[in-house]
Amino acid sequence: MKYFLKIVLAGALSGLCASSYAQVYNGIIDKSVAVVGNELITLSDIEAEVQMAKTQGYVSDRNARCEILENMMQSKLLLMQARVDSLTVNSEMVNSELNQRLDQVRSALGGDEGVEEYFHKPLYKLRQEWRKQLEEGSLTQSEQQQIAKDIPQITPFDVKAFLDTADVSALPVIPMKYKMSQICVYPDREAAAIAVKERLLSIRERILNGEKFSTLARLYSEDPGSAKKGGELGMTSKSIFWPAFADAAMALKPGVISQIVETPDGFHLIEVIEKKGDMFNARHILIRPKYGSEDREKAFKTLDSLRNQIIDSTYTFDLAARFFSQDPVTRTNGGQMADPNTGSAYFDVDQLKPQDYIAVKDLEVGQISEPIESLDNEGRNGNLVYKIVKLDKIVDAHTARFETDYNELLDIVQKGKQAEAISKFIDDKIKTTYIILDPLFKDCDFSRKGWAEKAREE
Repeated sequence: MKYFLKIVLAGALSGLCASSYAQVYNGIIDKSVAVVGNELITLSDIEAEVQMAKTQGYVSDRNARCEILENMMQSKLLLMQARVDSLTVNSEMVNSELNQRLDQVRSALGGDEGVEEYFHKPLYKLRQEWRKQLEEGSLTQSEQQQIAKDIPQITPFDVKAFLDTADVSALPVIPMKYKMSQICVYPDREAAAIAVKERLLSIRERILNGEKFSTLARLYSEDPGSAKKGGELGMTSKSIFWPAFADAAMALKPGVISQIVETPDGFHLIEVIEKKGDMFNARHILIRPKYGSEDREKAFKTLDSLRNQIIDSTYTFDLAARFFSQDPVTRTNGGQMADPNTGSAYFDVDQLKPQDYIAVKDLEVGQISEPIESLDNEGRNGNLVYKIVKLDKIVDAHTARFETDYNELLDIVQKGKQAEAISKFIDDKIKTTYIILDPLFKDCDFSRKGWAEKAREE
């Protein structure tokens, strides 16, 4: 699916790339370069992919075009089989991805008019083209899953056989992992929120009395990206923002200053400049709650007392966390932390928050850190929290082993079997499918030798 998602934006760039065709293909503007069954691939399809690759920092050369063409031909084979197998499009996924793509390009290009001007096509036409590409991607992905489904279930014997035959240097290295528990205390959020609101009300009053919103945004907003632009966010889809922010902005008339709006990022004042459909351009002033030394001293005193009582066996860490921790996520688990990205109780060392790593890096298993300042997982940047951390377990970095890393090895073996099955399917299909490859690409060093046999002479 990622392959087709990647070409959605680039596919519409094909009309802008005529000069690159002339340079790379000696004056050829566009032509069909491959026929795979009843599916065509043109130079413009390939150049659209090249343009996308350039935006991601890849160097464009002839070898890259050969690789792109081979990937596209492989996808066409899978697409054809998906249609033979009567697989259906995941419409919900397609609609979601299409809306996301539209929101991204509309936000980047300043709305519907900017998109149409950039792509030299009406929006309805772009929507049709992108939907078709996403639907084909959905079918291709479904066919890959269909092939993988027929693979026999992987057993421990298969995993053991993989380990016995694999080169040790090719085995994955399991990084150092930490298992930890925490007890958290938050600063006085209510008092800090009141202070921020009072400050924003003062700023709002100054705007209503004639001072420019943009000037005050440059002076006071804590959103570095927009503050230097006078708080202006640019024409953007409402789906990009927190719901509270988007709802407040969409309800405003241009030029009207909002009341204070709270989001996980902090507190905002908003002024809408322009609205078009479900998009808007607005200015905002963001201020986040601030906490002083008194909050820190109070929290550290509480945490230090709890730490001493746990060390003295007055409480277990588990019990203290359940009774005293203010973090609702970990409190019910006796303070046990989980990686928000994976849900695992074990954190890769490079996934730890810097503050948490500094707290535990010199601890022995079972020891408890001194109180520290850290951040929780709320909002985009996290909220300030004070905590003590207990180091429950360390798993040193090591080459994957059957006894301790079975799940990781099982995943590797399973993915390897799936890749082999899909590769075999493609090789077999190349032999039995009507394929014509233009001699323009006859010198490509394709990874599959069967393609070269399909090159035709003019």
